[in-house]
Amino acid sequence: MADQASALRRAIRQGLVMAPGAADPLTARMVQRAGFGAVYMTGFGATAARLGMPDIGLMSQTEMTDHARNMVRATTIPVIADADTGYGGLANLARTVEEYAASGVAAIHLEDQQMPKRCGQRAGIRVIDAEENVRRLQAAVKTRGTHEMMLIARTDALPALGIDEAVARARRYQDAGVDLVFVDGIKKIAEVEAVARAVPGPKVVSIVDGNETVALKASDLQDMGFSVAFYALSALFTAVRAVSQTLEALKADGTPARRADAMCSYGEFADLVDLQRFDGLDHEFGWPVTS
Repeated sequence: MADQASALRRAIRQGLVMAPGAADPLTARMVQRAGFGAVYMTGFGATAARLGMPDIGLMSQTEMTDHARNMVRATTIPVIADADTGYGGLANLARTVEEYAASGVAAIHLEDQQMPKRCGQRAGIRVIDAEENVRRLQAAVKTRGTHEMMLIARTDALPALGIDEAVARARRYQDAGVDLVFVDGIKKIAEVEAVARAVPGPKVVSIVDGNETVALKASDLQDMGFSVAFYALSALFTAVRAVSQTLEALKADGTPARRADAMCSYGEFADLVDLQRFDGLDHEFGWPVTS
């Protein structure tokens, strides 16, 4: 929705926007409830939640935009969505931009990987020619037209070609007319600092659990000049560990009783999924319950 995109633009002007990752609409609701101003629809998480498979380019454009649409419906805060490479040639890219704009997301990011693509934290990434990607980004900007949805140019050149090439690409992509740039694959604080120094203007950073960048606080990232920070995997990895521990207890004990303190109540869950609103419709317009 245009109002979500406008809200994201306003938030960026005010300071760093923290956008925790959500693998599904339920988690997106929890991100909103926790008080964050935006949520990141991570492709890594969407692939895991929808397919139970790794982030290696298995999700189609239709699956991703459908996932985004459901996340937008479940929340009122801006949704920033992973759009991978645009899912094909220029015609596919144009349709991807149009479909995401229609879904109501506030922003998408488009990357410069070759297909088959893979998670930005993995080795073996290959990227397309920088000039070819500039033209693709220009096509995305033209397709977006006057729609409010923001475009983020992501480069995966860091693990493939090094920090200098990643920075150079980010600066070139800015000239294509996108709203923000995003150097992915960062694992070290020194790399965050290098991007902050060398890339002017609005930019995104991804803080990935398990590497040293988690030592950086949001205030540090804002001071460095970043506009948006993704925390793509924190909620997903926490959920996987918690569910695993409960299932282990159930298997060992024959009851989940000792994990009770780790669970929400039925009432808390009903509140999270907005059951009261639907109960209200039944109460007002449904058949009266006689027993």
